[in-house]
Amino acid sequence: MFHPIANIDDAQTLAQAIVNTIVEPFLVLDEQFRVLAASRSFYETFKVDPEQTHGSLLYALGDGQWDIPALRLLLETIIPEKTAMDGFEVEHDFPNIGQRTMLLNARKVLYDHSSAVTILLAFNDITARRSIEKEKEELLARTEDLLRQKDVLLREMEHRVANSLQIIASILLLKARSVTSEETRQHLKDAHQRVLSVAEVQRHLHTSAGMEEIDVVSYLSKLCGSLASSMVGEDQPIKVNVTAQGGRIDSQKAVSLGLIVTELVLNAIKYAFPREKAKALIQVTYETDGSDWKLTVSDNGAGKAAGEVPSVGLGTAIVEALVKQLEAKIEVISDTDGTSVSVTRATFISRIPRAA
Repeated sequence: MFHPIANIDDAQTLAQAIVNTIVEPFLVLDEQFRVLAASRSFYETFKVDPEQTHGSLLYALGDGQWDIPALRLLLETIIPEKTAMDGFEVEHDFPNIGQRTMLLNARKVLYDHSSAVTILLAFNDITARRSIEKEKEELLARTEDLLRQKDVLLREMEHRVANSLQIIASILLLKARSVTSEETRQHLKDAHQRVLSVAEVQRHLHTSAGMEEIDVVSYLSKLCGSLASSMVGEDQPIKVNVTAQGGRIDSQKAVSLGLIVTELVLNAIKYAFPREKAKALIQVTYETDGSDWKLTVSDNGAGKAAGEVPSVGLGTAIVEALVKQLEAKIEVISDTDGTSVSVTRATFISRIPRAA
């Protein structure tokens, strides 16, 4: 059977028990902002005397430590207009407990049979949370600063590596011009082109917005352009054409593909056109299909006669090693229409015709 509270004293006892049960600091104020009740947590948190708190003006508590401009704004301006406010942040330096950041929830209670007004005020101390958030922000800022420094140092290192490779390539070319042995000269020129292919990757990494990936079309086009301009002679003009798909590739893969293209293009320039040929062409294609890809270097040169054994040299060994590293396979087709060398990762059906 339900038994209503018999008198006002019992109601006040129950109300104070409820207030004390609340974990967060809690105040009950009248319309003049005098303290009608305070939770035990309020006294423990803010180190105030219960006898000097009950019935006192909130702003006068603790020798005026609660006379906080932000709190006045909440109680005197916001609450009269809205009657409720959640998550109102107040930061204040309390004499007994130091700097605190609090979230205040406030409610104005109106009664049906009375003109009295009661204000409920709950405090959520978020000082520790704000401190952790600030530490995280500072840590994030330091991390971002370190990443920026790393990026600057990495770009500077790549710039120096690229310059060093260019110097090495120039030395090799100068040495090739000064030696008397034609065989040695050719080996030095080959080494010069291999260094240039690596330098081309470094240049792209230095100028690209993404440090880990480079644009495959731009990379192969510039690489083949460099090879053609330095290795194709006037006595036999050879056009080196690039057709590529696939967008961007990672820098490690680009180095391997660049070296393969260098070796195959150099080989075609040196051996595909033993006799003068009009419209001599070397076609470099790079196609993709999902994660599969295919690189082809073909020419419309002399090709290999039936039964002729292809030459095996340093370039061939380099290509085979790089193909194995890329977990791909190599296929050579050589006939009267020229030679085509394809490096394929997984099953791939080419959609671009070979050089003709």
